[in-house]
Amino acid sequence: MTQHLAAPSTGTSDAAPGHRTGWWQDAVIYQVYPRSFADGNGDGMGDLAGVRDRLPYLKNLGVDAVWLSPFYASPQADAGYDVSDYRAIDPMFGTLLDADALIRDAHDLGLRIIVDLVPNHSSDQHEWFKRALAEGPGSALRERYHFRPGKGTDGELPPNDWESIFGGPAWTRTTDPDGTPGDWYLHLFAPEQPDFNWEHPAVADEFRSILRFWLDMGVDGFRVDVAHGLVKAEGLPDLGAHDQLKLLGNDVMPFFDQDGVHEIYRSWRTILDEYPGDRIAVAEAWTPTVERTANYVRHDEMHQAFNFQYLSTDWDAAELRKVIDVSLDAMRPVGAPTTWVLSNHDVTRHATRFANAPGLGTQIRTAGDREMGLRRARAASLLMLALPGSAYVYQGEELGLPDVTDLPDEARQDPSFFRADGQDGFRDGCRVPIPWTRDGSSYGFGDGGSWLPQPDSWGELSIEAQTGREGSTLELYRAALATRRVHPGLGAGTAVEWLDAPEGLLAFARPGFVCTVNTTGRPVRIPVRGQVLLSSSPVVTDGAEIELPADTTVWWTV
Repeated sequence: MTQHLAAPSTGTSDAAPGHRTGWWQDAVIYQVYPRSFADGNGDGMGDLAGVRDRLPYLKNLGVDAVWLSPFYASPQADAGYDVSDYRAIDPMFGTLLDADALIRDAHDLGLRIIVDLVPNHSSDQHEWFKRALAEGPGSALRERYHFRPGKGTDGELPPNDWESIFGGPAWTRTTDPDGTPGDWYLHLFAPEQPDFNWEHPAVADEFRSILRFWLDMGVDGFRVDVAHGLVKAEGLPDLGAHDQLKLLGNDVMPFFDQDGVHEIYRSWRTILDEYPGDRIAVAEAWTPTVERTANYVRHDEMHQAFNFQYLSTDWDAAELRKVIDVSLDAMRPVGAPTTWVLSNHDVTRHATRFANAPGLGTQIRTAGDREMGLRRARAASLLMLALPGSAYVYQGEELGLPDVTDLPDEARQDPSFFRADGQDGFRDGCRVPIPWTRDGSSYGFGDGGSWLPQPDSWGELSIEAQTGREGSTLELYRAALATRRVHPGLGAGTAVEWLDAPEGLLAFARPGFVCTVNTTGRPVRIPVRGQVLLSSSPVVTDGAEIELPADTTVWWTV
């Protein structure tokens, strides 16, 4: 078994009675999208060797843990979220030996490793599903998925009206071994991603085994993909509505956020608790409310859940204050840390979202005002890192990278891009490989080019160009993470104390610390709150007052 890290103590100066402690309470977790982080073998695709080589950079950045998006064996119909073998590494990323070496090196550096787990569906190339098709109707393996006869005279219609998140019906009809049309199978995402039937005991047994396999390898936890989707309503009832994608996040759906998922995660928690070093589970759960998200992190279930409500909030002081309060209030009763996130591999980078008008959602196709977007992104990052709980950083956001909004259609690889009635399909823009150096065929990503084209502007945004440059976004992140690690008023906790502030501004206190945020497009004079620790834009104090520039966050020690 790989050596494991002891759990360090965490600051919980404003913790509520019964508050759970552990490294995850105030962790800053860095998401690595392996195919776009670093290419170790020069084939144009990022890999585990590339990640391993760059671990010292992440240690120097100041994060606590690294979350790796899927690297399992996969036909790559959905960038690895279609898994054919959960215990093997896809050759494009390396081998199990590479994974073992990466985990060991990370632990030697004091970094923890969280891996993606995809339990809602497999690849259609998974051995179970291939055999289910080959064996035809009556195969016992079909019970591990959702196979159903179709409606209509000859079964020519889908079994119900559910729609795929990627567009079109959530059902695909099979062809029986004799060549005749057969039953249909459920896939909430691409047809290459058939949903597991979690009512079948073999599915639950298999995933408990998969958990143990990776825990024995030494991983520190799992980010659970589509954690809200495993259990479907009994009988798979019709939803009775079209454009179902627009309903997501507004109500409990018959295929999402069913109460039965919680029994699964309670069984997983017993396994995690058997292992030393505080192994954790993180829920990717899209729910109608933060309160329902809190159900996933009760004391006997998972440890963290992504705060998508915060991610989708516009750059507006009143809206931000509301979502911060609601988030903290929801997590406090269950003793779980609130999490904060601004970007990930599925949404437009926040430097571009904030460059556009509010109200456009998390998938934006226009570049907007780049200067304004970067200014707001830097301010939003300091706000996020000042809030009590755990924060997630998506690779490249520490560089202030924008989304690449002008990728040519022929370069795109997001499967939802090719299904026009589903998601917008522009996730490739946030997945363009990040720049490490000013020059080179892929700006230091690797020696063999880049699987998605990088903009000409990438060089001056690179790690090389920003390292040591006063005022750069990279140095802002390094300073913020270093300050967060040592200041007693930052990190874990359950509450903030709101202070009076003019309209369009936020001001809150934590022990020995104050954060002020100007979300307006103009400078505003405010009282000096103490000694400036850090600011997202240059500020100058003038006696008892300070002019807080437009779209700026300031940290104060008091």
